[in-house]
Amino acid sequence: MIFRLLGPLALTGAGGAPIATVGGPKVRALLARLLLDAGRTVPVERLVDGLYGEEPPAGAQGALQAQVSRLRRVLPPGVAVEFSPAGYRLAVGDPAADVDALRFEALAGEGARARAAGDPVRAAGLLREALGLWRGPALCDVRDAPFAAGQAARLEGLRLDAVEEWAAAELAVDGELPAPLIRELESSSREHPLRERLRGLHMRALGAAGRQAEALAVYEEVRAALAEELGADPSPELSAVHLGLLRGGASAPVGQERPVGQGRPVPLPAPLTDFVGRERERDRLASLVAAARLVTLVGPGGAGKTRLALEVGAGLPGEVRFVDLGAVAGPGAGARPGEVTEAFAVTVGVRGGGAARLETALAGRPVLLIVDNCEHVVDETAVLVRRLLAACPDLRVLTTSREALGITGESLLPLGALTPEAAEELFARRAAAVRPGFTGHARVPELCAALDGLPLAVELAAARLRTLSVDDLADGLGERLERFELLSRGDRTAPERHRTLRAVVEWSWSLLEPGERELAARFSVFRGGATAEAVSRVCGAGAGPLASLVEKSLVEARDGRYRMLETIRAYAAGQLPDEDPAAAAHHTYYRELAEAADPELRGSAQLEWLARLDAEDANLRAALRRGAPEDGLRLVAALTPYWWLRGLRGRVAAPVAELLDRVVPTAELGEEYALCVLAAGLREGGHIERAREFLASRTAPLRQPYTAFLWSTAVGPVEGLRMGDDPWSRSLALVGGAVLMTATADGEDVRAAAEALLTEALAGFRALGDRWGTATALEGLAALSAEPLPLLAEALALFASLGVAEDVVDLLHRRAAVHEAAGDPTAAAADRARATDTARRAGLATR
Repeated sequence: MIFRLLGPLALTGAGGAPIATVGGPKVRALLARLLLDAGRTVPVERLVDGLYGEEPPAGAQGALQAQVSRLRRVLPPGVAVEFSPAGYRLAVGDPAADVDALRFEALAGEGARARAAGDPVRAAGLLREALGLWRGPALCDVRDAPFAAGQAARLEGLRLDAVEEWAAAELAVDGELPAPLIRELESSSREHPLRERLRGLHMRALGAAGRQAEALAVYEEVRAALAEELGADPSPELSAVHLGLLRGGASAPVGQERPVGQGRPVPLPAPLTDFVGRERERDRLASLVAAARLVTLVGPGGAGKTRLALEVGAGLPGEVRFVDLGAVAGPGAGARPGEVTEAFAVTVGVRGGGAARLETALAGRPVLLIVDNCEHVVDETAVLVRRLLAACPDLRVLTTSREALGITGESLLPLGALTPEAAEELFARRAAAVRPGFTGHARVPELCAALDGLPLAVELAAARLRTLSVDDLADGLGERLERFELLSRGDRTAPERHRTLRAVVEWSWSLLEPGERELAARFSVFRGGATAEAVSRVCGAGAGPLASLVEKSLVEARDGRYRMLETIRAYAAGQLPDEDPAAAAHHTYYRELAEAADPELRGSAQLEWLARLDAEDANLRAALRRGAPEDGLRLVAALTPYWWLRGLRGRVAAPVAELLDRVVPTAELGEEYALCVLAAGLREGGHIERAREFLASRTAPLRQPYTAFLWSTAVGPVEGLRMGDDPWSRSLALVGGAVLMTATADGEDVRAAAEALLTEALAGFRALGDRWGTATALEGLAALSAEPLPLLAEALALFASLGVAEDVVDLLHRRAAVHEAAGDPTAAAADRARATDTARRAGLATR
């Protein structure tokens, strides 16, 4: 069964016999739209826009469902419309074989590749087969559907490309030209008189057929049309064909005499360095440019958008032109009316005439325009690009910008940081260029991470190796001002806004509205990103301004969080006034979050809250350095269970020690002070003695259930401490009682009593859903049980689910001892090997 879109919509059987057409106009339009993406899911929103336009009526989604139901009733056996949350999918046997439009694209692409590879015979056969699938204008009987005009224009453009490729292949094969070729070239040339490659191929075919005079007449016709319509002369390639005919030869047709992507009349800017680290994005962009008429590479300054666009453009067949809007003045910078249009006209080779002449010049030309640096003239560029795309069905546009054009049908490819591996490779290659013999350094990964993997920043840093060491660079990047001073020497020939790291960020900053700058400066108080709620509370901004920063590539949005690249954050922090309330609001927000999380870490929601605090770890550590010292003590007390469960005490010791230096301890916050001393890693000295006195003199129950356990574990027990009366504290007290009982006495009665305490504690922790407490009670019971392995296995799984590396390591060694005692050295060795690996990955000492 074949679905035919290249002409009136039709279905034919395997032998070519027609099958009855399906449904009314809407059903046929829906079928045609699904067939264009047969085998792939089409989002509901895209189908609604395709059938009902950019402003669909109320209830359009319900109407779409009704049309889908009608379509399902009339589809032949073996074809189905499937629904998923992502949209609708038309399931056919083999889309590339069963849909003529898709088969045409596949054959035409294969034919073009065969010709480029030097196999014109195979190319001609494939392209002839592809063009034989056409029975008339594509989608001609569903043209009333909003989607159809654009898709039909796209397919027609591909058909013309295929005609040209077919002609080029046939002209490269020895022997007589097929008669249909010249007829096809004549017909297509009448419809597209300014398409120079097509006209050049027509001239070549006429010359090869011995019709020299007709070929020369075609040239005169083209030259007159170009002069009248565009005020332009024929391209050098077309002139070369003309000269070859005058000399009685058969010079190569336009587009055939040069390798793909090279030797264009106005060549693309040639790079001076090799292409590194964007191979996946290059392939993705090439696919987007092939499938969509407007693609925008969007990302922050220095991400390598221009380089990637040029890399893709250089690898594409056909005509590719480069429009650099970097020199065009933006609003408020002395811009003259029509500067954007003039930049386009110069590239295309048009002299004057404004947008109307551009339309005429591009109307019959299968050209890709790479439009670079659009962000400062995004409004004017968007208006012009939309007009040209509407008037020129063969035109495709690839833009680079820090902000999307915002045109319906625009496909976006966000470009962010390089992968760590790619950033390190880029640094190594650029460093070797300025310091011959450079092969790497242990701190290169750290340095590239500090630069956010931003290509320009990495290249600027590598260039400094002329005078600095990698250690100097890595150490200097920690300071905000030092970062911009270190990376202040770039390419003298680059546009001013790309010469230094500061200039790159300042350019983006200058394009913001005053309110956006204020929000961006306040956003700099976050570390590691933030949720929309946090931004609202801390910065006093709603979703609209935040979305604007995302659209302008100052902030990244991913997985429900918003984040600034560290380079942008460092610059924004320098714009934040000292008296701004954002820093204090940041501390308050995260202290309240920690206090809300504290009790949840001892219940069934333990894992969810641990994950939430994991996401905010950098913000929580930053909050320690903000706010009054007393508030800092309260924050430490609330975060103590989190740090303990996640094994993060080593990471927070330094900021907590800084907090201790600012604190004047009082009995009122004596417990919080003691927890701060423990988190700082102190085990002796004046802070320990003062904290012990505060705890010993305390008469009220402890506010933090972990205090007694952590203090007794790290320093030693304190007589008279009163635990709280909550279920978690009672269960922990039972565990402590059992441990004390077995440590001070022995015998069956003691073991039985301890086992009873631990069993009661286990029940309490299980009821709460606390994994750490449950595992701790199981570990104690295992030490008293004749069958410890099942208890140890459950405890180990619980500790592992929490990510408590120290407890996992200890328990593995304990279980290894049990295996040895049971005569199983293989199991013991496996546990010890796992313990060593876990310790190594967690940065713990290995036994």
